[in-house]
Amino acid sequence: MGLGGCIILIAVGAILTFATDWDMQGVNLDLVGVIFMIVGLIGVATFSSIARRRRVVVPPTTPVVTEEHQHRDGYTGI
Repeated sequence: MGLGGCIILIAVGAILTFATDWDMQGVNLDLVGVIFMIVGLIGVATFSSIARRRRVVVPPTTPVVTEEHQHRDGYTGI
């Protein structure tokens, strides 16, 4: 589940908790909405921590090559 799925879970949970007044026998929709929001927040936190670890950039290990030019008068220029 990506970041979009987590945001959708939070939105659906908020809608179930705050915007509906349905009564279903045996199901508390307010509790289901809160559970959806908590799961969405945990998903966002997990996704952001994984994405932060992936952003670590290791500098390249290629060697730096310098060229030396020797002039006819014996002067070495870099």
